[in-house]
Amino acid sequence: METIDPIHLSGPGLVVVDITAADEDTLQAAAEQLSQRWATSGTPKVRRIPGKPGVTARLYADLRR
Repeated sequence: METIDPIHLSGPGLVVVDITAADEDTLQAAAEQLSQRWATSGTPKVRRIPGKPGVTARLYADLRR
């Protein structure tokens, strides 16, 4: 994962969410559930880490909205 840019946490209510799931469908379902509750950065880019099980992704959310 890339380092977290300070602008993504520049105020209260802003969060960075790293999601790890067994498969892409589960990861996308989790991202969709989060986007229904808060303003998020949208569909995250799915990554596979060699040698580790599952998939991972990062999204940004604004809990104030």
